[in-house]
This record gives sequence, C-alpha cells and structure tokens, in this order.
Amino acid sequence: MKSIILTICFSFILSSISSQEINQEITIENEQPFLVGRINIEGLTSNSYQGWYENSYQNYELEDETLKSIEKELSQHKILLFMGTWCGDSKREVPRFIKILEAADFPLNNLKIVAVDRRKDRYKKSPGGEEWGLSIKRVPTFIFYKNGKETNRIIESPITTLESDIKKIVSRKSYTPNYPKSLHFD
Repeated sequence: MKSIILTICFSFILSSISSQEINQEITIENEQPFLVGRINIEGLTSNSYQGWYENSYQNYELEDETLKSIEKELSQHKILLFMGTWCGDSKREVPRFIKILEAADFPLNNLKIVAVDRRKDRYKKSPGGEEWGLSIKRVPTFIFYKNGKETNRIIESPITTLESDIKKIVSRKSYTPNYPKSLHFD
C-alpha cells in the first residue's frame, strides 16, 4: 500500500513540476535575486547565477575511472534535485553534480531540478509544493529513483565524493547520507 501511495505522490510531483513556469526569479529590494520552482541548467548559467555556477563547474576535477564504472547503471535512474540558488552548499555541489552527469552521458531529461525559496514564510518550499512529503530539510538534496521508487539520496554534501557516493547508490551498496534521520524510506 505504501508503495502505491509513493508512486501516486511521485507521479503528482512530476506532473506539477512539468506544468510550472521554468526559471522563475524572485527579486527582493536590496537583495540578490534567486530562482524558485522548476529550473534548468540554462537558468543556472544565466544572469546572477553564472559566476558561481561556472566557477564550481570548471574547477571540479572529475574522477574519470569512477565515472566509467557508473555510466550504465546511472542512466537507468531518474534524479529529482532540490536546491537553493541562495545556498552555499548548493552553489558548490550542484554545478559539480551536473558536470558529473554530463560526463557520464546521463540523459538530462531524467533530471528534474527544483529551486526552493529562502523567504522566511516560504523557507525551503517551492511554488508547486514539489517538496511535499519528501522530507526536504537541507539543500541540495539529490534523490535517486529507479523504476519509480526512491533508492537513496545525497543530502547537502557527499560522504566521500559525489562520484563514489553516486556509485554506491546506483550499485545498491550500503549508503547512509548525511542527516539520515530526515529520511523516510519503506
């Protein structure tokens, strides 16, 4: 029964994500703008976000051998990524993660990125409520799905490296993310 409910929730999330405006920017007087809701890589490489995105992306050195060993299994997953364009951890980890996915020839149409709000009354929420029921307490959160079921997630930062953490997740090896008490697996 739980798996049916989770499948319905996941389907609802994906449908609500696909019906939103992409790269919606919020501007508050005298503060840096930030993105909310469904975003894409083009949004992260434009305007206010390009500087930090390009810096983190370009300066990250890939673990080529680990990448080669995960390409096939990784491509069988879908990834739902929650981040904040205002968050230091997201600014560091998300460009690195995307660089890894691109190098691994991951089908980027299987990556959904949702930016959460930073305003006090909407903190870590998105306009479409995509975070509902997923225990998004810290960002970035990278949630891996296979066959419609969550397999695991990386929360805030990797335990070792992004590549080796991804490898453990996609190969179904034992992996406990940072802040595991915030997870609700079956």
